[in-house]
Amino acid sequence: TSNKRTLRTLFRPAALPPPVISETSPSQKKLLAYHKDKEQQEVLYQLLIDRALEVYYITMDEKDRRGAAPPIAELPSTVRMHFFIILAEYLYMKKRVQRNPMIPIQPQWLRSMLALVPQSLMEGRDRQLLTEELLKEVVRDYEKSMERCVLRRILVKPDIKELDKLEEEAPLPLLPLGLDFSSTWHNSYVKAKQQIISTLHILHPTMKALLDFGYTAFFNFLLVDFSSSRLKGPVDCRSLKTDASLSCSKAEEEIMSTWYQRVVGLFSQSEALDGVKLDQLESFYNCVAVLMSNQLKGLLGRTTEDFVKLFDPEDRSRLPLFKMDLTYDENRMEFYPSLQDLEEAILFVVDCIGQTLQNVQTVRAWLTGGTATVDAELPAHIAQWAKSTLQKSIRDNLEGPKEHFKGYVESYGWLVDGTAEERINRFIAEQPSFDEYT
Repeated sequence: TSNKRTLRTLFRPAALPPPVISETSPSQKKLLAYHKDKEQQEVLYQLLIDRALEVYYITMDEKDRRGAAPPIAELPSTVRMHFFIILAEYLYMKKRVQRNPMIPIQPQWLRSMLALVPQSLMEGRDRQLLTEELLKEVVRDYEKSMERCVLRRILVKPDIKELDKLEEEAPLPLLPLGLDFSSTWHNSYVKAKQQIISTLHILHPTMKALLDFGYTAFFNFLLVDFSSSRLKGPVDCRSLKTDASLSCSKAEEEIMSTWYQRVVGLFSQSEALDGVKLDQLESFYNCVAVLMSNQLKGLLGRTTEDFVKLFDPEDRSRLPLFKMDLTYDENRMEFYPSLQDLEEAILFVVDCIGQTLQNVQTVRAWLTGGTATVDAELPAHIAQWAKSTLQKSIRDNLEGPKEHFKGYVESYGWLVDGTAEERINRFIAEQPSFDEYT
């Protein structure tokens, strides 16, 4: 706007000397040449001043740009000219020095830095990417430090307050406030590691053997084998319940005679408790009970999930076949067993699986003659999911039989529900003629 003072209002443009038309003597030519060189030097100085002043204005805060001219402009012209000449020369020389090639960081230095890092910290999925980023950061810091060092050795920075606004380099980083670096973390780490080893019993060699026993016994084992359910052909509800109960009972006997005997034999040995202090026996045996509980619960859960997969609506190749009769009794037609009985028989299998292995003694109880048992109850969320999924699948698969039954009732129900007999009796009571009989 018009009310602002610009650079051209502060410094008038240099006026060139008027052209000389008349003939001059050699002395006058020499004098004019001297004046011309001096005027050209003043023009050059004026351009330097304009450029430096423009940079100075750019670096000023907004509040300093308002109102009158900056304090630099109030200095005498001679002082101001020398000030801007020094400023322009320093900035020019700084750019020239920064363009010079720097000594690159030596590769062996980077390798030495990586050698100081523990090997355990170099392992991991993202180790390669993280290492490259850290090395790039080290290289950037090295180059920046070398550039500052060369500038300070070659150039002497003028003692000019306004020059600080033109410097782009940031101050050296400071240590974070509020953090205590007086003590190292290694001692606390070693102490915590020793405490974990002494109290986390899952790291004990006996626990590893117990895990191996469970993996070997339960890896490819189910309480009930459902792989040939459809190949058996149609089965009735009573047979389904009987087969499930017998299979669970035989599987429990097999587990107790193989896996459980190996577990008991393991803890019958004296070396099973090596390194376990007397005051840690209770927590150690609690850990054993929890580990056995997880293994048994996993077996029950996998057996339940395998049974539910038989009724997968997207794969009907394993869907079991059930034998049902359409019966007539007391003037009624109905399925036998009823649809409700069929649903109860299918859900009975889930309950039968969940009731298996519920009387397995804990190792501590077996050694001391107690009665405590391992918590092997089928998790509630798995039982609830299995029953709700089966109920929905049963309803969907029984839509066909329901429609079939409905067709029978609509077509022949009047013959068995008394409607036909009532119509015959009413016809006879009317005493029709022979022709009407026929």
